[in-house]
Amino acid sequence: MSDGAARRLAAQIDRRGLAVPARLLADAHRPLAPLLADLGAALGPLLGAAVGRRADDMRALVDDPAGLEGLIEALDHRPAGGQRADTR
Repeated sequence: MSDGAARRLAAQIDRRGLAVPARLLADAHRPLAPLLADLGAALGPLLGAAVGRRADDMRALVDDPAGLEGLIEALDHRPAGGQRADTR
């Protein structure tokens, strides 16, 4: 997974205010990373149809054995205080 894809996913997660829960879930799923890669290969086409272009980053996350680590790294190095978008 490219650093850019990990950063884009981390930014989207942070914008939604879900950085902390996503970080906890990513840590909990580290042992399952190889299985998630297999699942991503099977569900990749459906994921692409459901979420469109953003599916490329998500597919790259599960396809790459180090993808989960890259996302965790990107979540850990996001700007302090986050850059949450105004929801009004």
